[in-house]
Amino acid sequence: MILPDDPKYAVKKVQVYVREIVDNELGFKQVSLSCPAKTKIYLFVSNEKMIVGCLVAESIKQVHVINCLIRSQLLQDLLQHHRAWCCSTEPEPAICGVSRIWVLGPRRGKGIARRLHPHSSTLSFRSTFIYGCYLSTDEIAFSDPTPHGKLFATKYCQTPNFLVYNFISNN
Repeated sequence: MILPDDPKYAVKKVQVYVREIVDNELGFKQVSLSCPAKTKIYLFVSNEKMIVGCLVAESIKQVHVINCLIRSQLLQDLLQHHRAWCCSTEPEPAICGVSRIWVLGPRRGKGIARRLHPHSSTLSFRSTFIYGCYLSTDEIAFSDPTPHGKLFATKYCQTPNFLVYNFISNN
C-alpha cells in the first residue's frame, strides 16, 4: 500500500507507473490522480518482484447507481462497446471510490483482482482505507468501468446495480 505521506520518491514512482502503464491499458489518457492527498494505491507484487496488479482507491463524496435494465439487446451491445452505462440521475453519498483496478494481461483470470479487492481480509483495501472501519460493498463505487471492470464489479458486488462515479469530476 502506498500512502500520500510515504516518501515522495515512492509516491512519484507509483503515480508515474499508474499513469504510464495502468491508465494506458485502461484507456485513460493523460489523467493525473484527482486528489493525491486522499488516494491510496495498493499494489500486488508477484513472487518474481513484479507489479502484476494495482488498485487505486480515493475518498469520494457522491455516486450513482448503475442501472442495467435495458430491454433492447442491440442497445445493450452498443452501450457496452462504447463504455456508456445507464445510471441513476440522483446522486447518493459515498465514502470510497475505486478509480482503477488493473491486472497485468497474462495474469488476468487468476484471482489477483479479487485479492486486491477481497470480501474478507485484514490486509484488504476495504479494511485499511479508513482506519478502524471495514467498508461494505454498499460504500464502494467504481469509476468509469471498462466492460471487464463492469463484469468484475457485478460479480464482486453480487448485483448488476453497483455504485459508480466519475473520478475526474468527483473532487
